[in-house]
Amino acid sequence: MAYAPFDLTGKVSVVTGGNGGIGLGMAEALAQAGADVVIWGTNEDKNAAALEKLSAYGTRVAAKKVDVSQEEAVNTAMAETHEEFGRIDQAIANAGIGLGVDSFLNMTGEQMRKLFAVNIEGMLFTLREAARYMVDRSKSGEPGGSLVGVASLAAIEGAAHNQHYAASKGAVVSTMKSCAVEFGRYGITANSILPGWIATDMTAGAQNYEVFTKKVISRVPIGRRWGEPEEFGGVAVYLASRASRYHTGDSFVIDGGYSVF
Repeated sequence: MAYAPFDLTGKVSVVTGGNGGIGLGMAEALAQAGADVVIWGTNEDKNAAALEKLSAYGTRVAAKKVDVSQEEAVNTAMAETHEEFGRIDQAIANAGIGLGVDSFLNMTGEQMRKLFAVNIEGMLFTLREAARYMVDRSKSGEPGGSLVGVASLAAIEGAAHNQHYAASKGAVVSTMKSCAVEFGRYGITANSILPGWIATDMTAGAQNYEVFTKKVISRVPIGRRWGEPEEFGGVAVYLASRASRYHTGDSFVIDGGYSVF
């Protein structure tokens, strides 16, 4: 018999940026574990392809075109999700962008604001609206819920040419700790996930760069390889499950051991 707390039947998870990469890897695992899953993304073709893949697991699934940098779009999408699915048990703020520059000295205010709009404001809007429904449900007698922010190793390690990105991911970690304190009384957990070097569209350029592979990926203790999006499925299921109901305010570093080598 499978470990019962990992059965997510009846749970509803929202995954922003869920139409590809780490987001889709988590969404697939959640659906396999029995959760109903709603993915948000801005690319409708990718949304459709992801939805077709998720539909194979037999749970209720949906995809919405949502730009998380737009507050009203997030408010509307979360309200629609709650109305259509009847509840929200988990929100994973995974949507993010990267805008590397040649030097911090040449970084423009426009570049900073564009990245912050998605990585910080979008994360805050998403978690705020999800928490609203979780708190209301708790006050009605059913506590619980899981807030998850996807950060990066850049939040805790030096990221040259990416100070704005690093700042945005540090904000994720701090936000989750604050949410853990504020919403613990409602049985809501809040945790962050810090991916290492993962093979996604965002890292496509580096994946084909021989020097990067030799100097960086060769230092990853597990397999001397890039991580894969599906390797984030386990932590997504754990954080959505009853098994993690006393685990909050934490940061899960998933990097194959890179940061401790």
